[in-house]
Amino acid sequence: MDQRTELGEFLRSRRARLSPEDVGLPALGKRRVPGLRREELAQLAGVSVDYYVRLEQGRARNASAAVLDAVAQALRLNEDEQAYLRNIAKPVPARRRPPRPERVRPGLQRLLDMSANVPAYVVGRRVDVLAWNRLACVLFTDFAARPPALRNWGRMIFLEQEIRDLFDDWTVKARETVSYLRLQAGSHPNDPELAALVGELSVKSADFRHWWASHDVHDKAHGRKHLRHPVAGDLVLDFETLRLPSDPDQVLVTYTAEAGSPSAEALNFLTSWSAETPDHVERPT
Repeated sequence: MDQRTELGEFLRSRRARLSPEDVGLPALGKRRVPGLRREELAQLAGVSVDYYVRLEQGRARNASAAVLDAVAQALRLNEDEQAYLRNIAKPVPARRRPPRPERVRPGLQRLLDMSANVPAYVVGRRVDVLAWNRLACVLFTDFAARPPALRNWGRMIFLEQEIRDLFDDWTVKARETVSYLRLQAGSHPNDPELAALVGELSVKSADFRHWWASHDVHDKAHGRKHLRHPVAGDLVLDFETLRLPSDPDQVLVTYTAEAGSPSAEALNFLTSWSAETPDHVERPT
């Protein structure tokens, strides 16, 4: 990802979300494009118009934290967007060595295996599913039966109809996936595999291409998913994510149902059903 280009596109997309009325400015004259003008944003951020133009064009090197914070405040960026702005405004040198392969510690895999009644898996920075337990395979897909390249939520959610049909709220899940990948791209601009994944999905999926161009960034920490499971029927599950302190690029995701609800009963059924099936959940390599 070209950080200079991305910086300009991101700032323009955030300007387009705001109107003068949103920020207490008079709406003077007819606007050819929606959103705040550059001079209005510069006024709100307390910087010169020339400097802001250079910043948006990727020509303002070494922008201070104070300036970035002022621009973020003027654009009303949330915490994820502020972190993304700081990452792409401060280009990092390209790494000579390729990124290390993402591996899950054996202790974490044992924790997954012990959580027999809770679907759980670990995802990496490219939304690859790196580890999982038996119930996660029963609930979503048999990760063990897939080659590593197809254990990727981006490919699964955008390129596989069976996975798409599983999510009653597919649009929400898909947009969350795009927003998370863009957030990760800002943190890892020199990751060739991440760039290749974004390129592949942009070519193969018009939905991905459209949402990627919106420049939304979001780190989804918790929420609710509505699933249409082919065996258990409809489930409403709450998910929680835990970022691993020793490896912030890895995230543990768990799914639970409200006690006594039909979804809890369905999840219990899947737990019992999976215990009666042959052991197909191989360990990731």
